[in-house]
This record gives sequence, structure tokens and C-alpha cells, in this order.
Amino acid sequence: MMYLTIAVLCSVAVSVLLKILRQRDIDIRQTIVAGYPVAFLLTWFLLKPDISGMTSLGGAWAIIIALGVLLPAVFIILGRAIEAVGMVATDAAQRLSLIIPIVAAFLLFGEVLTGIRIFGLLLGFLALGALIYHPQHRAINKQAKLTPLWLFGVWAGYGTIDILFKQVAKQGAAFPLTLFVSFGLAGLLLLIYLLITRVRWQGNALAAGILLGVLNMGNIYAYIRAHQVLSESPSIVFTGMNVGVIAVATLIGVGLFKESLNRINILGLLLAICCVAVLFLA
Repeated sequence: MMYLTIAVLCSVAVSVLLKILRQRDIDIRQTIVAGYPVAFLLTWFLLKPDISGMTSLGGAWAIIIALGVLLPAVFIILGRAIEAVGMVATDAAQRLSLIIPIVAAFLLFGEVLTGIRIFGLLLGFLALGALIYHPQHRAINKQAKLTPLWLFGVWAGYGTIDILFKQVAKQGAAFPLTLFVSFGLAGLLLLIYLLITRVRWQGNALAAGILLGVLNMGNIYAYIRAHQVLSESPSIVFTGMNVGVIAVATLIGVGLFKESLNRINILGLLLAICCVAVLFLA
């Protein structure tokens, strides 16, 4: 359970870090670009990717390039969503992204969609709708009006990334090598973008990137190790990770950052937890 706990805490810590950076008006794009070299090196030392497999990636390169673009983009959207609506709803939307690969498996890859899965998907869409609900009088600025868009971006972005990773794995590319190449490409593309836009570099943003890279890789590595250690109980890992992140993010968001939730949002959190449980049991 130690690895599972570490994975949950690292995942929530990423959201906490992004929220603090947004509050201090720090450019999180620079933090993200500084975090990728750290994640790149940690992937090399911890997961030991087989570089010789680079020649066998073949058609997987198109998917890896897509990951190189999506990974930093989704991080930026995540930061915007946390600023707009807070950690609680954002992390819940991220966890609900599991709906997308399930729907894709049915529509694109010919898997059977059972009644229980249909019920789980309905719970997920209801949860997402409840999480983005905010009374009209609260939408007093442009950022607030974009709240549903940012949450949808988090949900769709993480769901799409999950599909891409699964497809790379099916093409024979080892997961550590996929992470290694994707992290390197993501960092390089974001760096090129920032250089082209002539960004004014912030030392504190770059320094925070070291912590972001460690937390990001810590989350991934601990989650992989949890699956290895608890290989006979994958339900504990899957449910514990998703429900754990929602629960811890709620405690920190409401308790530490004083984020407010209306009754519909609270219902959305409960539906999100039920959705995770039902889809796994299905």
C-alpha cells in the first residue's frame, strides 16, 4: 500500500503546486518545460528503457508525436482549470477521463459494451455535468465563464492520452521507452514554442519545474510499482488510486484552500466515486 499512497499523494501534490503557482502569477509553461528534463532523467534511472527498441517503434512514432504535443498542453489546461474551478472538481474530472478509453474500446476496437458499463458511463457523464455546474451569478468574469471548457479539456486530454499510451503498447513499444521518448519530445517542443514566443524567463518558475518533474515521475513510478506489488489485486490499485485522489484533493481543496462546493458539485463527487467503482467492477 506504500506505493499506492505515494502515487495518490504525488498526483494531488501536482495539483497543489500548480494552484500555488497560479496564485503567485508564475508562468506554469516555464515550470512544465523545466520539469520534463527531470522526468526524462528519472525515467532513465528508474524504469531503464531499452533504447535499442527505438528502431522498432515504426508506426508508433505518430502516436508518440501526438503525446509530445498533448502532454505539455494538458498540463497547461490542468493549471487553468485549477485556477478557474479549484483542485476538487479538476482532479475529479481528470479521474473521470477513464470514460473515454472505455467508449473508444467499444466504438473503435470492437469490445462489447455491457449493461453495467453503460450504467457506469451514464454515472460518469452525470458526474462531469454536476462538477462543472455553477450558478450563473457566480460567472462574473471571463475566466469563470471558461470553467466548463477548462474542465472538459482536462477530461478529454487525459482520456486521449490514455488511449494513445494503450495503442503504443499494443504496437509492441515498451511503456518505459514510450515515456522516455514522449517526455523528451514534449519538453523539446514546449521549449521551442517558448523560445519562438520570446518568453521572459522566470527563475522561480524554472526552479519549481524541478519539483514538478519529481512529482510527475513519482506518481507514474509509484503507480507502476503498486501494480507490480499488488499484481493479484489490481482492483485495489485502480480503485484506490482514483478514489484516493478525489478524496485527498477534496480534503486539501476545501480544508486548505477554502474552495467552495455547491450541493450539485458534491453530488458530482459522489457520482464520480461511484462511476470509478462501477466501471472497474464491469
